Amino acid sequence: MKTTTKTLRNLKGQRPIVTLTAYDLITAQLAEAAGVDVILVGDSMGNTVLGFENTVPVTMDMMLHHTAAVARAKPQAMILADVPFGVAGRCVDYVTEMCTRLLQQGGAEAVKIEGGYRRAETAAAVIRAGVPVMGHIGLKPQDVLQLGGYKKFGKTSSERERLLQDARAWEDAGAFALLMEMVEPEVAREITEAVSIPTIGIGAGPHCDGQVLVISDVLGLNAGKYPGFVKKYAELREVAVKALTEYATDVREKKFP
Repeated sequence: MKTTTKTLRNLKGQRPIVTLTAYDLITAQLAEAAGVDVILVGDSMGNTVLGFENTVPVTMDMMLHHTAAVARAKPQAMILADVPFGVAGRCVDYVTEMCTRLLQQGGAEAVKIEGGYRRAETAAAVIRAGVPVMGHIGLKPQDVLQLGGYKKFGKTSSERERLLQDARAWEDAGAFALLMEMVEPEVAREITEAVSIPTIGIGAGPHCDGQVLVISDVLGLNAGKYPGFVKKYAELREVAVKALTEYATDVREKKFP
């Protein structure tokens, strides 16, 4: 059965929601075969697929390209697409147009917008236009240049109050769910209990209504350091390199074909 915004709202308090990123047909098929609830076409593709240092260089054309590839898998999971850097801060008409393109041209079924209560105010118009929106608070990777790096949020009373304000603003705007990234676990718990919409956590502890991870982190495909909150469920990079090395050797030694 196809996962919808109604499905996700009904899951709050019933069972955790499983979200996983995917960026193309193959990763979408893997996520779908695993039975996840939501496939997030994240602008994290900037780091994991396209070789950028952060998500800032990811454009709307890139998001449309990768979202359409995921949509071709025709998953039962909801297809959720990130609104990339520089879009959500524009005028309401422009933001609505870009979000609409992600649905009409990209095949997304909902969009995710980073930001606090000011972005929620803009998103309210997008939602009224018929586009389902998930809010994103806490660490907002698109703000990395402004922040000067990555950090955890909710450590101070002022940050806690701001996060609660942002969460309630997204709920009031009509968002169907809320992603919390790098939020102190007890603050994430408080927010989850304070809002009626589902919360999805990444690096925000066990008290959210669901969790999301990047597929290459889960599968152990990345070279180098992994975020501290990640659990690797496989070491596929080692397996892949071994297989490809055997292939290269067979070709050089004329064992294949």
